[in-house]
Amino acid sequence: MCLILIAYRVHPGYPLILAANRDEFYQRPTAGAAFWPDAPQILAGRDLVHHGTWLGITRSGRFAALTNYRDPRAVKRNAPSRGELVSGFLRSEIRSEDYLVRLRADAAVYNGYNLVFGDLDALYCYSNKSGEANKLASGIYGLSNHLLDTPWPKVVRGKEFLTEVVRKDDFTREDLFAILADRTQAIDELLPDTGVGLARERMLSSIFITSQRYGTCSSTVLLIDANRKVSFAERSFKGGGGAEVDFDFEIE
Repeated sequence: MCLILIAYRVHPGYPLILAANRDEFYQRPTAGAAFWPDAPQILAGRDLVHHGTWLGITRSGRFAALTNYRDPRAVKRNAPSRGELVSGFLRSEIRSEDYLVRLRADAAVYNGYNLVFGDLDALYCYSNKSGEANKLASGIYGLSNHLLDTPWPKVVRGKEFLTEVVRKDDFTREDLFAILADRTQAIDELLPDTGVGLARERMLSSIFITSQRYGTCSSTVLLIDANRKVSFAERSFKGGGGAEVDFDFEIE
């Protein structure tokens, strides 16, 4: 994941509204969102290299999503896959507070990441780069490849768009997908310097990313309403084409 936008306990009809883009090298093999045969409680896409995931939810309402922390100067070449952190939470039944203890204990093993995880009762964001753990209060949040709410242009823009959407009583899923489809690049003066060079910073600055080898591979909209009904939609993009899958279920 390279952008996660969250409205948590803001809209009266939807305690959780999430819109997220996953950015990756196009050739990396992945499976689209589905309930996993080996863990049928988990609804998520799947990385077919390491078999973890970047975003998912369970039938019991456990949720997790991951972004990488962009710091090319501090990459550990043999670190374990960060996608295991998402699937590890979704597979487990331990409390979020106890999973946070586990994350902190293993923080140095992984390359930089941010993990949003929890359920409707308590939602956390943890970064192994800063060591900070935030228990999210009601509000609008944005997370890209730095810390929670770091004001990168795409985060600021996405939060502004999401704020406008959730002000509507009758917003639609298409309103959220429209946010994720925005390809506006930031002006150079607003770009961060993460060590990847100016041209790449420009390319990475839009909400929806396109380039020859790397870009937005999928967009996900997740809604949980006041009656604990989950609506999960994923649109995949590869080779200029696209596919959509939709799932609806009630939290057990």
